[in-house]
Amino acid sequence: MPAHDFDLIALGAGSGGVRAARLAAQAGRRVAVVEQGRVGGTCVMRGCVPKKLLVVGAGFADDLADSLGFGWSLEGAGFDWARLVAAKNAELNRLEGVYRRLLHDSGVTLIEGWGELADAHTVTVGARSYTADTILIATGGRPALPAVPGIEHAVTSDEALDLMQLPERVVIVGGGYIAVEFAGIFNALGARVTQAVRGETVLRGFDDDVRATLAEAMVARGVDLRAGTEVRSIGRHGHGYDVLLSSGETVEADLVLYATGRVPNTAGLGLERAGVAVNAKGAVVVDGCSRTTAGNIWAVGDVTDRIKLTPVAIAEAMAFVNTAIHGLATTMSYDAIPSAVFSLPPIGTVGLAEAEARRRHGEVDVYLSRVRPLRNVLAGRDEHTMIKLVVERRSGRVLGVHMVGADAPEIIQGFAVALKCGATKAQFDATVGIHPTIAEELVTMRERRPS
Repeated sequence: MPAHDFDLIALGAGSGGVRAARLAAQAGRRVAVVEQGRVGGTCVMRGCVPKKLLVVGAGFADDLADSLGFGWSLEGAGFDWARLVAAKNAELNRLEGVYRRLLHDSGVTLIEGWGELADAHTVTVGARSYTADTILIATGGRPALPAVPGIEHAVTSDEALDLMQLPERVVIVGGGYIAVEFAGIFNALGARVTQAVRGETVLRGFDDDVRATLAEAMVARGVDLRAGTEVRSIGRHGHGYDVLLSSGETVEADLVLYATGRVPNTAGLGLERAGVAVNAKGAVVVDGCSRTTAGNIWAVGDVTDRIKLTPVAIAEAMAFVNTAIHGLATTMSYDAIPSAVFSLPPIGTVGLAEAEARRRHGEVDVYLSRVRPLRNVLAGRDEHTMIKLVVERRSGRVLGVHMVGADAPEIIQGFAVALKCGATKAQFDATVGIHPTIAEELVTMRERRPS
């Protein structure tokens, strides 16, 4: 008889947990996944996918407005927020069915409920206990809310995704990617958006030219962006809310959305009983192979607070399976990981921001272009796409590629391969561009920006 009920129990049926469970089961292991919420996790059910669907829906506002400059007429056009949300929910239901089927077809046992560690080999779910040789923690993260008077009146992105009525006045607190994405959604669909950002501008940690370009575009599109601003309190006022800002001004809103960060979802997991250490932020401490301080317990994804991206969690899960299941010690490379912000306009970026490149590599060359797409010319839209290359001067190696503008995430994905291969500016220059496109700017820029 086996010593334990399973070879592997994964806590969390998000992207990392599902990928690890499926691969381990396909390798012949007895695997279970424990999940309290919907199968698919944050990305599929409460993050990337539903948010991108809303961004796409909001983006048609630009398409319709711009089409007038190309000879189209829009008599009778209208928008129904509730229909968009219902369609989004139908797609999420379909996706959850797909994830459940993938687990079932791989031979993974799905245990529904909250999993808590009783010791290093035992997981309790309700009144039942299950044991495993190996345990994987993949419980992701959750939204964080500050201790502001009246914070109970605010919602997070989780609730904002399921609103059945489009608010007319929205206050968004935060300057990260979730905040700017929701600002773009609500603003494009006609809501009056005030965004309170504590720092000097949006998207701390991104390249400075990316930050400035997006902030300028958001303001030009109608977002009331308040930099250096905090919320002092939120009060109920009739059917709406009064939001007191640090400037002393009170802004009225129908919705107050906080997007001020996410924290690792480790509370209530019983980690201390299993000997799993966490850091000051509550994140599970892991080594380069994602092993925790308890030798048979591992952790991947947002719960480790490394790079909070779904493809990273999936890659970490694959490295975990190679290491823990197949015995092939595998570490995850965090260099040149591309990312996107589905703001309006969107951002695609890979590699180092200019400031970080200078800190790491000393002298760098910067190539920057601002181009008005042909679509914007006839549409009468005075919005330019920004493209930036950061190049190590000594070797000519391209260290960073950054873009703000339509289709930026799709374009940057291919250039992420180039950076992973160590491409140089000379190789970019030797590549023939596709004309007329915005992407050709990435291989035709020749003038360095003065240092």
